[in-house]
Amino acid sequence: MPTRRSAKFFLSGLSAAILFGAATPASKLLLTEFHPQVLAGLLYLGAVLGVLPAVVRKTAARRMWRADRRTLGLLVAAIVTGGIVGPLLLLIALQRASAGSVSLWLNLEFVATILLGHFIFREYLTARGWIAAAGTLLAAVLLAGGEGAPGLPAILLVAGACLCWGLDNHLTALIDGISPAQTTLWKGLVAGGFNLTLGVLRADGIGSPGPVVGALFVGAVAYGLSVAMYIAAAQGLGASRSQMVFSTAPFFGLLLSVALLGEPLTGTQAGAALLTAASLAVVFSEKHRHFHRHAAHAHRHPHDHEDRHHAHDHTDARHLGDPTHWHEHEPVEHEHAHWPDLHHRHQHPDDDKGD
Repeated sequence: MPTRRSAKFFLSGLSAAILFGAATPASKLLLTEFHPQVLAGLLYLGAVLGVLPAVVRKTAARRMWRADRRTLGLLVAAIVTGGIVGPLLLLIALQRASAGSVSLWLNLEFVATILLGHFIFREYLTARGWIAAAGTLLAAVLLAGGEGAPGLPAILLVAGACLCWGLDNHLTALIDGISPAQTTLWKGLVAGGFNLTLGVLRADGIGSPGPVVGALFVGAVAYGLSVAMYIAAAQGLGASRSQMVFSTAPFFGLLLSVALLGEPLTGTQAGAALLTAASLAVVFSEKHRHFHRHAAHAHRHPHDHEDRHHAHDHTDARHLGDPTHWHEHEPVEHEHAHWPDLHHRHQHPDDDKGD
């Protein structure tokens, strides 16, 4: 059920995938200069530089934080899983396997997000959503089998990183007290500072200025802009669907590994890419529509005042030019096609609703 609004979030997720895909081959090159934990810290501090202009431009200092303890708890959990542990596991895996192999194994993040969404976060998927998930999982299995055996430890490390990022995906999709850029800023500051401090202590130094600047640049683009775009997509499409779009990142990483590092492109990899593309087409053709109820609540997130959930009045003239201001929702009951965004986290008592 693509709409103009959902298309915007789809493009945001795809752009995030392209930028994040570039991080794997770039990190493979940078690992010749840095300890993995030092590089993890630099990449996330670079992410801060990537989103800082947006935060400064759109957020006044007095509104830098307007969130409750729930938002703080979600953010802390996302920082630990997705900002500290996940990147470190990935970079250690990159020391043991090729950039192309690691890029393709990152499809396991999609599988982790889907399973966590269904069994823990109660995110609803129609039959077409499950078909798409199965297609992406099959692509990942084909890729793992076609890549040979560069080492079981590397595969387990990537799987652990993907599990961490799967948790991070759902946690950040539920954050609605601060903007995506602010979420990325706090994650980069805390996680980047933590990993860099420990890494410098373990490696007895940070490295030469040239590679440091390079690592910060990669972090600004591939982790800063990319993560902010992904969070916006997750809030608009739901964590599972946005992850389906983001699951194209490994293939962009593979193509860049071939172009920049001279690694081979196999027939199995090409077939898996086509299977993933077909799976994305299936999930975005689904139609989920039923009568549902929105409870009264207040939150802050980017929104469009012309949709049926944001027809509120603006008593403060400053809000007219600010799509991320704090606003209240009155209780409402209606029926329309929808995805599990910030306003549609309701239960589905009848799994036959939708196709």
